[in-house]
Amino acid sequence: MAVEFTQIEWDRDLDEVCRRLVELALREDLDAGRDWTSEALIADDLQGQASMVARSAGVAAGLRALAAMLEHVGAGVEFLPAIDDGRSFERGASIATVRGRVRGILVHERWMLNTVSRLCGIATLAREFVRAVEGLPARIYDTRKTTPGWRRLEKYAVRCGGGRNHRTGLFDAFLIKDNHLAFAGWAGEPERAIERVRAFAADSERRRPEWHRMPIEIEVDSLDAFRRVLPTAPDLVLLDNMPVESLAQAVALRDQLGSPIELEASGGVTIATVRAIARTGVDRISVGSLTHGAVSLDIGLDWSA
Repeated sequence: MAVEFTQIEWDRDLDEVCRRLVELALREDLDAGRDWTSEALIADDLQGQASMVARSAGVAAGLRALAAMLEHVGAGVEFLPAIDDGRSFERGASIATVRGRVRGILVHERWMLNTVSRLCGIATLAREFVRAVEGLPARIYDTRKTTPGWRRLEKYAVRCGGGRNHRTGLFDAFLIKDNHLAFAGWAGEPERAIERVRAFAADSERRRPEWHRMPIEIEVDSLDAFRRVLPTAPDLVLLDNMPVESLAQAVALRDQLGSPIELEASGGVTIATVRAIARTGVDRISVGSLTHGAVSLDIGLDWSA
C-alpha cells in the first residue's frame, strides 16, 4: 500500500483555526470599537435575512467554517448552508442563508464573504486540476505554499475540490530538500541523507512513536540523482522541475526495478501542462498554485425583501 500523508478532515484542529481567525477578523474590523455606521442607522432589534449568492459557478468550501466561526463569537446570527462543502454550484445559486439581527449580519458580512470566497476559489481550482488528469493514475496534491495561519483551512478546501493534501507541516514527514543536502554537504550524495534520516528515526534515545508512520521523501532534480537514491528505497521521490521526458525516464527506471517507490512531479505545474505530466506515469503531482494562485470566487450577500 502506498504511503500517504495525513489528509485534512473536519476536526477540533480546524475548529480551533476558525476560532482564531474570526477573532482576528473582528479585531481588524472593530478594533476596540463597534460598527458605528450601523448603530447610527439601523434599529437594534431589526431582524433580517440575506442569501449568500454565487456570482460565478464553482465548488463549495468553507460553509462549515462559517457556521463554526459564527457560533464561536455568539453573533446572534443563524447560518444555514444550502449545500455541503465539496458540492458544485452554478452561477446565481444561493449557497447559504443568513438571518438574525441586521446589525449582527452587517458586522460579520465582510469576513464571512472573504472567507467563503477564498476557500471556494481554492476548491474550484483544485477541481479543475483533478478533472484535467481524469483517466490517468496521477493524483493532485497541494503544497505548504499557503497563507500563514490559513493552512489547514486552505488544505481542507483542496480536499473539497477533490485534491489531496501533501504534508501539513515540518512535523509530519521527513522531506529531504536541496537545501538540506547543500548544508549537510551531501549535494552529490543524496543517498547518504536518506540513510542518515533512517538512522535518526531508529535512534532509541530520541525515537518518537509517530515516526514509524512518517514517510521519507527526497527531492531530486536530475536523473543522475534519481539513480543514486533508488537503491535506498525512500517512500517517495520528488522529481523537481524536471522536463516530461526526464519524468518518463524516471518512471521507466523505477518500473524496471519493480520498486514500490512513488514518484511525485513538482515545480511550475499549470493547468496547461498538468495532463502531459500525468501521462509520464508519475503517481503524484504537487501544485503550489492550488493555494497561492487561486482567485477568490465572487460571492455576494443579497438581502431578502
